[in-house]
Amino acid sequence: MSTYDATTDVQPTWVDFEQVLKESQVLEVLERLDQDLVGLIPVKTRIREIAALLLVDRMRRTMELNSSPPSLHMSFTGNPGTGKTTVAMRMAEVLHRLGYVRKGHLVAVTRDDLVGQYIGHTAPKTKEVLKRAMGGVLFIDEAYYLYRQENERDYGQETIEILLQVMENQRDDLVVILAGYKDRMETFFKSNPGMSSRIAHHIDFPDYTPEELWAIAQLMAAQMQYRFSDEGGAAMQEYIRRRLTMPHFANARSIRNAIDRARLRHANRLFAKGGRVSKEALMTLEAEDILQSRVFVENEPDAG
Repeated sequence: MSTYDATTDVQPTWVDFEQVLKESQVLEVLERLDQDLVGLIPVKTRIREIAALLLVDRMRRTMELNSSPPSLHMSFTGNPGTGKTTVAMRMAEVLHRLGYVRKGHLVAVTRDDLVGQYIGHTAPKTKEVLKRAMGGVLFIDEAYYLYRQENERDYGQETIEILLQVMENQRDDLVVILAGYKDRMETFFKSNPGMSSRIAHHIDFPDYTPEELWAIAQLMAAQMQYRFSDEGGAAMQEYIRRRLTMPHFANARSIRNAIDRARLRHANRLFAKGGRVSKEALMTLEAEDILQSRVFVENEPDAG
């Protein structure tokens, strides 16, 4: 909201920040991000900073100040299960509510969705994905697989060239987020300086701490109307401690897999017991539901 005198055609001299913020409903999205994801303070802080930049840019336009559209293409780096896709979804909502994309939807793809297997197949495939993503956000997971330096005839380079053109010429209607492991993404950008120059925001997603993983386990269980007994909670925390030392750990994804297996054993335990079952029993995960996990068996790592 700003002051304006129609009788004298005087341009507004101030804008009500709180009013603009309320009308945009951006805070609701940021609050949902806090609720959806445990921890990730550096990531959430960066997303808030980007939202603040876009909000101020929007206010500058209302005051007829120079406000060329900022570059919004991003790179999300980190290990699996650290919330990259969830943050991308919330970012799409922020961009939509502030008027930077028309629809605010997220299209998540990998190399297989973009790159063809024979001559003449890649361009139509890539363009079809871009068509679906227009007006929103295109999220490309493991983006470094688009470029295979060892294969000069790899069709991924064609996809990259099409992406570069669209990212530059249609950046007011599409935001591209490239995601993957940090070291591989750095190699990818070094090999593709044109792509690197179009990425304005590099956001690194840290691994979760054991305490955060335990909080995630409780949150996931509660969302499915389960809870851990005291013994079950202690067993889950021990599972997390051991699982962190083993290969192929995938942060929140591994925790979800562990809870799914615990629910399966919980159901089999109740089935074997039979008889009358209380509501509390239907909701409570016990230590034996956790302790049977293969991660507690020596030299047999969990697959999740």
